[in-house]
Formats: sequence, C-alpha cells, structure tokens
Amino acid sequence: MSTDIRNSPLSLAHALALGVPLVAMGTALVAQYGFGLPPCEMCWWQRYGHLAAIALAILALLRRGRPEARWLVALAALGILSSGVIGAFHAGVEYHWWEGLTTCSSSHIEGDPLAAIMAAPLVRCDTPAWTMLGVSMAGFNFLFSTPAALAILGLLAKSRAKGA
Repeated sequence: MSTDIRNSPLSLAHALALGVPLVAMGTALVAQYGFGLPPCEMCWWQRYGHLAAIALAILALLRRGRPEARWLVALAALGILSSGVIGAFHAGVEYHWWEGLTTCSSSHIEGDPLAAIMAAPLVRCDTPAWTMLGVSMAGFNFLFSTPAALAILGLLAKSRAKGA
C-alpha cells in the first residue's frame, strides 16, 4: 500500500491550519469592507488568533518535512482555538449571558484625530452587527474555529501515532 504524503493526516492538518484562518479572515474582511460592518474590540481579539495562525501555518509550510513544522501547525491550531474561545465569550456577551467590556471601541484613527474621533462609528461589543438564524459572526467563529482547531490537533496526533 502506497502512502501519498498529500493525503496524509499531517498534510491535511497543514492545509486546515492555513485554510481555516484564511476563510475566517476573508469572511471578516468582506463583512467589514463589503457590507460596512466595522469590528468591535472583541472582534479584533478574534482576528489576532487567526492572523497568528496564518503566519504560523505559512512558516510550517516553509519548514515542511522538518520536525518543527509539526509544532508550528500545532501552534497555528492553538491560535485558531483561541479565536474560537474568544468568539464563544463574545457571543455570550452579545446574548447578554454575561458582561463583556464596559467601554466601547472604534476603528483606527487616520488624519485629524479629533475629527476622526467625532466621525467614528460607535461599535458595541454587546450588540451583534449581523446574525443568521440567531447566530452572530462571533458565534459562527466559535462554531467554525473550535472544531477545526480540535480536528487539526487530532490529525497531528494521528500522524504522530502513524509515525508520519
């Protein structure tokens, strides 16, 4: 039986570690720039985990075949998982299950700071900007990212057990 490296659990883990945060960030950016839904502070926190995961997954691809690549993929999975966990917390704030931030935030300031502050939209963390079937973007991030991160970690464990 021939083992094709492209179909191995490790290769699938690599692909997911890069693909999942790319899709998540792409969706967030389309929502922000395509539909005018600026991110709140907790939305940014979720993005940081995905951005870190993208960087780590790219490094893992560059180091493919070396032992450190597996650790880079595992760290990318943890970045994805952290984004999902923050998404769960954020969704809980949106559903008013618990209190989140007590202050509101705004986007990056360019040009005249006072004019930018006065014109900046107020972005609340406790009010979802968009929902589908009662699930917010933060909720979807949790539902998408958490299982994906666990799948990546499971694939890494499976590949290690097989000695791949």
